[in-house]
Amino acid sequence: MSSIFRFKQFQIDQANCAMKINTDGVLLGSMVESDTTGYVLDIGTGTGVIAMMLAQKLPMAKVHAIELDPAASIQAGLNFTNSTFSDRLEVFSGSFQEMVTDVSYDLIVSNPPFYTNSLRNPDPRRTLAKHTDDVFFEELIKFVDQNLSYKGKFYCILPPAIAAQIRDELLQDTALYYNGSIEISSFSGDPAIRSLIQISREDKAARQEKFVIYVSKGEYTSEYKALLKPYFLNF
Repeated sequence: MSSIFRFKQFQIDQANCAMKINTDGVLLGSMVESDTTGYVLDIGTGTGVIAMMLAQKLPMAKVHAIELDPAASIQAGLNFTNSTFSDRLEVFSGSFQEMVTDVSYDLIVSNPPFYTNSLRNPDPRRTLAKHTDDVFFEELIKFVDQNLSYKGKFYCILPPAIAAQIRDELLQDTALYYNGSIEISSFSGDPAIRSLIQISREDKAARQEKFVIYVSKGEYTSEYKALLKPYFLNF
C-alpha cells in the first residue's frame, strides 16, 4: 500500500510518521477561521498535513511547524520541501516547551496527544505521539499565552472533557479567553466525540456549534464534504 496521501494541491508521504493522517487533523485544518498574512504555528505537526492545509488556505502566511518525533519531523520537512508552498513552510524539531522564538503568532493550532491517565501504547513512537499527562495542557496554554499575538487565535481539537478542563481551569491567570467550540459527533444525535475550541485575547460571548461527520456508516454529510472539498480529491 502506498504511503502517499494525495490532496488537490499537495501530497503527504506518511512513511516515517507514527501517527498517520486522521479525521481530527483534517477537521482542524479545514475549520480554522483566519485571514492572517502573518505567522502561523502548528504544534505537533506529525506528517505536516495541518500546516500544509493552512498554507493552502492562507496564501500570504508564513507557516511554522514543530514536531517532537525526529523521524516525523524529517518526514514533514520533506513533505514541505516537495510542495508548492515550500517557501512559506518551515519545520522545527523538538518540543514546543523548549522552543525559543521571537515571532508573535497570529494563529496557533494543535491536534495534541490526549491519552491522559491511560495505558500507554506498546509502540514507543505511537506513545510519544499520542500519550501525554495533565501538565502537558498547562504548558500548552502557557506557551500560547506567551506567543500569541494581540489579535491572534488558538485552535485545538480535543476530547470534550479535556476541552472543558481548559475552558474552566487552565485559562485562569492568563490573558486568554475561551471564545467557543464546535462540538463534533460521528452521527446526528450522538454525543460529541471531539471539541474544536477557539481561544483568543478577546473577551467575548462564547458560541457553540455542532458538526456531524456521517449520515450513515461510510456516507459523509454534505457539511463534511463541503468543508473538505478544497482539499480532498474525492469531494
